[in-house]
Amino acid sequence: MKYGRVFLLLAAVGLLVACGRKEQHQFTYDFLLPITPVKDQGKTELCWAYAMLATIETEHILRGDSVNLSGVYVGRCLQHYQQSMGQASTSQRGMGMTLLNMIQREGIVGYDVLPDDATDDLPTPQWVFMLGAQYTPQEFAHSVCAPDEYLALTCWPDSPYYNKVEIPVPDNWEHNRLLNLPLDTLKKHVDRALRSHPVCWESRGHAMTIVGMARDERGKPYYVMKNSWGSKRPHGGLVYMSVGKMWKDMIAVYMTRKAYDC
Repeated sequence: MKYGRVFLLLAAVGLLVACGRKEQHQFTYDFLLPITPVKDQGKTELCWAYAMLATIETEHILRGDSVNLSGVYVGRCLQHYQQSMGQASTSQRGMGMTLLNMIQREGIVGYDVLPDDATDDLPTPQWVFMLGAQYTPQEFAHSVCAPDEYLALTCWPDSPYYNKVEIPVPDNWEHNRLLNLPLDTLKKHVDRALRSHPVCWESRGHAMTIVGMARDERGKPYYVMKNSWGSKRPHGGLVYMSVGKMWKDMIAVYMTRKAYDC
């Protein structure tokens, strides 16, 4: 009896170890959009800012332009905004619309002058210099992302479709409203857009930029996402998320109006 129990225990442990192993897949791209270098948000909660900035960056590459934008600047602006509003919360959570609203108010600067490893003693730039011209951060932001250039989309079955709805999640503390679409319609817009445009994806816990599609050795499809946890992780910082999981976890997506009309 004693040996039987030991055998069952060892078998159970072996099963847990086997189940804990991650399957290693070989991926083949259907297509992959160009990206700027993978950034590292560190211990911050600014994934929403990094994901939306990465979407803007890839959008510019596809236009024949090149911008590399600072997530650290956004974090500093958020802290300043919270202090000016008398908010005691130190949460850094937000959504893609939070980033779009913030850079319209506070502007944005280049990654080279305020990189991920910037320490607190590195001053926040007051000017942006590019191609021999000088801009305020607000002027620079308007040149890289026009007001209302991006659409915020969701599928919230409890609310009327084809109307703008406020998603009742803590990250939406600005009370932004998103266009509510049936899931099949939203899927079609995302999959069509991805052929020539990036899409910012958000769940309740994380945000990334969809930059391609791939298949594993069995032909199972995956969305290819640019993450913001540094390039030393597997796949150089890219994440391969199954189609089912992407849509199951989706809260909101963001794309340009041009991408939506594809």
